Amino acid sequence: MIDLRLLREDPDRARASQRARGEDVALVDSLLSADERRRSSGVRFDELRAEQRSLGKLIPKASADEKAELLKKASQLAADVKVADAERDAADAETQELLQRLGNLVHPDVPVGGEEDFVTLETHGTIRDFGAEGFEPKDHLELGQILGAIDVERGAKVSGSRFYFLTGVGALLELALVNAAIAQATAAGFTPMLTPALVRPQSMAGTGFLGQAAQDVYHLDKDDLYLVGTSEVPLAAYHMDEIIDADRLPLRYAGFSPCFRREAGSHGKDTKGIFRVHQFDKVEMFSYVTPEDSQAEHQRLLAWEKQWLSALELPFRVIDVASGDLGSSAARKFDCEAWIPTQGKYRELTSTSDCTEFQSRRLSIRVREGKKVRPLATLNGTLCAVPRTIVAILENHQQADGSVYVPEVLRPYLGGREILEPVTK
Repeated sequence: MIDLRLLREDPDRARASQRARGEDVALVDSLLSADERRRSSGVRFDELRAEQRSLGKLIPKASADEKAELLKKASQLAADVKVADAERDAADAETQELLQRLGNLVHPDVPVGGEEDFVTLETHGTIRDFGAEGFEPKDHLELGQILGAIDVERGAKVSGSRFYFLTGVGALLELALVNAAIAQATAAGFTPMLTPALVRPQSMAGTGFLGQAAQDVYHLDKDDLYLVGTSEVPLAAYHMDEIIDADRLPLRYAGFSPCFRREAGSHGKDTKGIFRVHQFDKVEMFSYVTPEDSQAEHQRLLAWEKQWLSALELPFRVIDVASGDLGSSAARKFDCEAWIPTQGKYRELTSTSDCTEFQSRRLSIRVREGKKVRPLATLNGTLCAVPRTIVAILENHQQADGSVYVPEVLRPYLGGREILEPVTK
């Protein structure tokens, strides 16, 4: 959530942010109105309570005739206080409900528009010309079958569409990716974490995933728990309701977890293979910093993602995601998209978001600087979403015979293998 004081001082900024997101601008005015009622009803309640306390001191000292009148007035004051208290609570509840619906304020440098209105910031690596090499590239699913690495048919049989098994060298490749990603993150100063896959509603809501993203979340009604779509959720909630001393910042965690997404609204998209699935594993970077350091930390997270993709020897580009595609928590987001040869286009592999104070306010996480306590900033960045990374590795590093070149960074975790060899011809 955003700072109500900032909203009151600069409502036009909030309106512009809502407009850029393609969301309801009138929400800002409704929120301002509710906040005004909240504050005025609070003042009214405080005035009546003060009058009630003063009157309570007079009654014991009053004469019999005066006491009867004072008691009558006290009875009316008690009723007025009760009404004012209810009005204050109702206005506060309405303010909080509207505040929860308002997205983070979009950074002024974010390109305005929808999914296709991003700006390309950088391009890295060289896209292979398979024609010049004399063969047509196979897609990741065919390569996965040749290598004995991916089984989507049995995944569908066991669990339904968009589920899969990683088998043999496919399972080893996942473990290699996870270990290599954690090794890079640890070397950069991140604390590795294995996080819960089930979280309480306040954790999910606090990170902003029960707003516009709620349709994509799995909910266990009987237990009132949510399956996380990213370890960002438990990593953000890890310090919920805590005050962190400034000298401990930055705090950086690298979480590994299974992730679950309903992929609502993606019917017909990426139905073949393992690019868009309901369950996958991921290594996620998460940072707690002072608000003044959030933009610099955002660049650092992006640099670590670029380092990772470069180590995997993948051609990729970095995009500045447009305002309408940010998600409610992010003020700004950069995606790294790898080239997928059989699709002939770049596809998202990693993403990093600056959530400024939005999540910390909702989760009540603050930083103590001397005698001052205030909200801090949170940021997240995907280091390795395993299935999509496997897709990119298989397709970009395939050889004519169906074998796949292993990037040097993964070889120590694959028993020194330089090539993944076909198990079938």
